[in-house]
Amino acid sequence: MLDLNRLIVYRDIPHSDLMYDMAALMNDADVYSDTDENRDKLYCCIGKLVQLAGEYGFEGNLWQNYLTWLLVNHENGFSTSCEIKGIPEGTILRLAELDFGIFRQMFLYDFKRLKAVCADSALDMVLNYKRSDNAGKIFNKRIRDCICSLSRTLADSINTHEFTWFMIQFYQSFGVGKFGLHKAFRVVHNEGGTAQIVPINNIAHVKLDDLVGYESAKKKLIENTEAFLNGKRANNCLLFGDAGTGKSSSIKAILNKYYGDGLRIIEIYKHQLCDLNDVIAQIKHRNYKFIIYMDDLSFEEFEVEYKYLKAIIEGGLEKKPQNVLIYATSNRRHIIKENFSDREGWSGDVHKTDTMQEKLSLSARFGVTIFFGSPIKKEYEQIVSTLAERNGVTMENEKLLQEANRWALNHGGMSGRTAQQFIDYLLGQQ
Repeated sequence: MLDLNRLIVYRDIPHSDLMYDMAALMNDADVYSDTDENRDKLYCCIGKLVQLAGEYGFEGNLWQNYLTWLLVNHENGFSTSCEIKGIPEGTILRLAELDFGIFRQMFLYDFKRLKAVCADSALDMVLNYKRSDNAGKIFNKRIRDCICSLSRTLADSINTHEFTWFMIQFYQSFGVGKFGLHKAFRVVHNEGGTAQIVPINNIAHVKLDDLVGYESAKKKLIENTEAFLNGKRANNCLLFGDAGTGKSSSIKAILNKYYGDGLRIIEIYKHQLCDLNDVIAQIKHRNYKFIIYMDDLSFEEFEVEYKYLKAIIEGGLEKKPQNVLIYATSNRRHIIKENFSDREGWSGDVHKTDTMQEKLSLSARFGVTIFFGSPIKKEYEQIVSTLAERNGVTMENEKLLQEANRWALNHGGMSGRTAQQFIDYLLGQQ
């Protein structure tokens, strides 16, 4: 007899309606009557499991995949303690083990009676499901495969104690909830106006090796990020320079390279700078390293939102958490628009020097600044040749470079972005 009302630590699990519906069907199995109502309930549950498989890319026993998905997503006192401290001690461990005993019952349930209700083999198929493609819409392949693997491991556990140990190991290795299962996030406001961190599901799979050139710039970015991940002193980082030179792509590549080491990125837009304190409060006690990422950051003279950023980076009373850094990209070296009048001997400003210091002080608070300049012709042609080779473009090299230079003249000049757009154009014509 499954009594889900006995759950304690895992009692209020989001998206658990399907679990309760299936548990009710399991409990009625001994006196199960083959009625249209009960059959409809079972097929409704089967449909929900198939929908879940389509969204997350699950395969195998979808019922066990679903239960595992609930467990790895639920942030509670036990799961977050495992993430931060390792094996928790005291009463919370014993209470969690009681809950895992109930989950293990559901994992090992014999569906023989429920299968008899299906006139076809629908239930058999969701218990041995083969997905139609290689990926779901939400999880990346690594996390999806980890959940499916954990599902099989939990099903093979010899007792509740081993089941509990497997869950502890997962929480220690991957964490729990959205921060454990996703690598990039954005900030939105809920109905109450509170800043909420939500996952970004579709991330560009850029690698640092994909960015041709800028070796010294990439090296500087890697060194700072690795120091941060290793618990050493690291600086907030500003990537500045010409448009289309790979500043944003470098940040995405850093995320993809170090995601497995616990790196997470939260993207914040300029108009959301006032939410920075709320965002940091939500992540400062988690066992991950967070980069708050601001793309194409710049301010006009009349915009004052940068004052929030200055206070957060350096100057507020509360110390910035050790697991948070700020990475920004900008086309402006000093981020805030400057005028020639700022440096002239006379202007209408009584305290001209103070005004200049105010404008320069934001960029000065980024300890690491990395310049990305437009490539010269030789570098641009090298980028084009490398990208053409990687993408299998078949064209005589002399003609390729001639067309690439013509493309650059008509599309904003020489840059890595222009080179990639040219290669994409050629691929589209093949």
